[in-house]
Amino acid sequence: MEVKHDYKVKLFEDLGFVRKKCKKCGQYFWTLDEERETCGDSPCDVYTFIGNPITKKKYTYNEMVKEFLNFFAENGHTPIKRYPVTARRWRDDILLTIASIAVFQPWVTKGIVEPVANPLVIAQPCIRLNDIDNVGRTGRHMTCFTMGGHHAFNKKDDFKYWTDETVELCFNFMKKLGIDEKSLTFIESWWEGGGNAGPCYEVITHGVELATLVFMQYEKVGDAYKEIPLKIVDTGYGIERFVWASQGTPTAYDAVFGDIVEKLKKNAGIENIDDRILAKITEVAGLMDIEDVGDLKILRKRVADKIGMDVEELDKLISPLENIYAIADHTRCLAFMFGDGIVPSNVKDGYLARLVLRKTLRYMEKAGLTLSLKDIIQMQLGNLKDLYPELLEMEDYIMEIVEVEEKKYIQTLNRGRGIVERLVKSKNEIGLDDLIELYDSHGLPPEVVEDIAKEIGQKTKKEVKINIPDNFYTIVAERHEQKKEETKDKKEDLPDVDVPETELLFYKNPKQKEFEAKILKIVDNYVILDKTLFYPEGGGQRYDTGFINDKEVIEVQKKNNIVYHKLKDVGGLKEGDVVKGVINWEDRERLMRNHTATHIINAACQKVLGKHVWQAGSNVEVDKARLDITHYERISREQLKEIERIANEIVLKGIPIKSTFMNRNDAEQKYGFRIYQGGVVPGNVLRIVEIEGVDIEACGGTHCENTSEVGFIKILRTERIQDGVERLEYTSGINSVEEIQKMEDTLIEASGILGVPPEQLPKAVKRFFDEWKEQRKTIEELQKKIGELKKYELMNKFEEVGKYKVLVEKVEGDPKEMLNIADNLVKEGSIVVLLNDNGNILCKRGENVDISMVELIRHVAKGGGREHLAQGKYSGEFETIKEKVVEFVKSKQ
Repeated sequence: MEVKHDYKVKLFEDLGFVRKKCKKCGQYFWTLDEERETCGDSPCDVYTFIGNPITKKKYTYNEMVKEFLNFFAENGHTPIKRYPVTARRWRDDILLTIASIAVFQPWVTKGIVEPVANPLVIAQPCIRLNDIDNVGRTGRHMTCFTMGGHHAFNKKDDFKYWTDETVELCFNFMKKLGIDEKSLTFIESWWEGGGNAGPCYEVITHGVELATLVFMQYEKVGDAYKEIPLKIVDTGYGIERFVWASQGTPTAYDAVFGDIVEKLKKNAGIENIDDRILAKITEVAGLMDIEDVGDLKILRKRVADKIGMDVEELDKLISPLENIYAIADHTRCLAFMFGDGIVPSNVKDGYLARLVLRKTLRYMEKAGLTLSLKDIIQMQLGNLKDLYPELLEMEDYIMEIVEVEEKKYIQTLNRGRGIVERLVKSKNEIGLDDLIELYDSHGLPPEVVEDIAKEIGQKTKKEVKINIPDNFYTIVAERHEQKKEETKDKKEDLPDVDVPETELLFYKNPKQKEFEAKILKIVDNYVILDKTLFYPEGGGQRYDTGFINDKEVIEVQKKNNIVYHKLKDVGGLKEGDVVKGVINWEDRERLMRNHTATHIINAACQKVLGKHVWQAGSNVEVDKARLDITHYERISREQLKEIERIANEIVLKGIPIKSTFMNRNDAEQKYGFRIYQGGVVPGNVLRIVEIEGVDIEACGGTHCENTSEVGFIKILRTERIQDGVERLEYTSGINSVEEIQKMEDTLIEASGILGVPPEQLPKAVKRFFDEWKEQRKTIEELQKKIGELKKYELMNKFEEVGKYKVLVEKVEGDPKEMLNIADNLVKEGSIVVLLNDNGNILCKRGENVDISMVELIRHVAKGGGREHLAQGKYSGEFETIKEKVVEFVKSKQ
């Protein structure tokens, strides 16, 4: 459809706004200033509020948030609480909360779920890393900012307000702040994002955009637009920009982080810089589109020209302060990231958190701060505590995770030197792909790579080209934000059928074992019934098995609320038949116990390890279950015992387990986002499973009715499956008894072998181990002596092969003994190749031999190693191997 929009609104007509075309950019805009010729936005107009605040008073960040919320509350909007900055709590298509509208996607914007209030207002902390390299340098860019949004979700039968009221509300808010009406311009524009689109107004004053008013009314399909039934008012007010304009400071950082910036400057010994220089940098930055790789260098040159200063002199003057600005911004970003429970890792939002943290540490190192990262984040928490007291609840975790990550960063840098050295030796140029690989796989910042490469280059007289783009971290962040998990969904393979949704009997009668139902459809080997007791695979829980009549049910899946029963054989069954279904009750009971144990262990982990613990995955089988949780270090033995103790304490208390169906909004408002432990749950109605005082989750699985039914919980093992994720494997009920019996059998068997009672086994093992260590020392000493003696036997058997002396001999002993012998034989200009009867081969060279031992061993056998020493396995005759060695050595001279 062709999209047209009339940008006229009632306010413009009532107050006499004039529609004009900007003589510089060509955009149409509305203004009360009849003499105005430009749209008011940069780069068409410069900032005119710096040094000249435009509001009736100077606002702090906290004051502006309250002013915004209060104004819209007074004008009929219900204030709602902020959402987490990690969007993964309620959606799986983006990692971070990038706008206020993101908190309502996709459920509310698609009309699946009613908004929690309508109209509503929210002040939503957001994180965008697409401009991270500009932060600190342009005066206005931030990774973490607060988007004030007033939203209305309009239906035909429930229409709240549209363009007229939206523009009027914005205009009146500006007036209340004391902003001159004639300075305002409303630029006609168009917005697209997330598959939706609509016209919008960009609201500008004194060269800076303060708000965007979007009227979301289309869905974009390919290059075409389709009108959507839900018309959404999607506004975004830049809270930090309002604060900046109200104070008129040279940069937004001075306005929002003023007290922290001053403390950091003092700690770093940075003297005050002329405000006119700072203002000019910000003004020139406002006239540029800072996106391309070279733009920041161009920005510096333009500022230098404007103020008549040498560009290098300006860079030396301003860089330390820019580092301070970036630190101030990044530490607030980290306060929100960690305060909302993100655990640093090498994937997803954890990767992005680590990127911000390590970038901050790099800036701190450049600035020469003696303050720690913990000190600065503590300052941020102090400033945020009035508006966001929930962040302080995570203070212990925040401080601990920062300390852990700092140590990891230092270890990374220490390991990195060798990696860069090898790269420098093999290349003349380290390109962008190399830098990204070094950062992604080894955690090495490009600046560190450059420093190490330069240092090595000076020593080796080898020049290696490195060109670090100004937007390096932006490139890396965007790559990770756009990564999609590739998963093959079994449900996609199920045949499509046109039948009513299946009635799920297992929710109504959790302990029912048999049922009767009507066959609605038979397709392939799938039987679809009008109702079922069979639990379909989902939520990490395995499907039920059993029988339909005498036919074995081997798999159960669900698609579009229709349950598919896969049978070994459907012969004799036909559509319309009434059949009897019987589930394997023993397996169902074990599944119920293990699934309830999963909820109990997750709650115990949160209690022992901290509130940052979040379920990252689970798998509930008949015999055992596993739970993956976010955690920043290995779970210790003591912590594991405490988790197990608390879990079994919960079991013994016999706490009732209730399951209820709730409206999504009601559930979120009552319990928060912790209900989404098992991942994103679709739909307007959620099934809430509650173990009172222990755990509340949105979960579709089958559960016990009381924690005592779970039986004894035994945690079998833990492992780190990826950076930042710990896996616990456990059993419950009779499975735990069987596992403990296995452990006892192992203990008794080991005791029998050593001939001691089980209780004395640790002492006996220690004694045998100590004796073994002593014997091993003796053996090693003997091996060395054998190697020395063997030296005299073999030293006269070297043959001259060109300029090298070569020995190829078969010896007795294991690879360690072979190495001892080779160590005693090899000399300058010599090559030793030893073989034994077990198929082991060893190649070692002395000083001043230019032949790679790795190449040699791969020529005559299979193996690997380093340039001077290689080991592996050989096959074939000794004489043939010897001939090949000699030929290879000759060919390399």
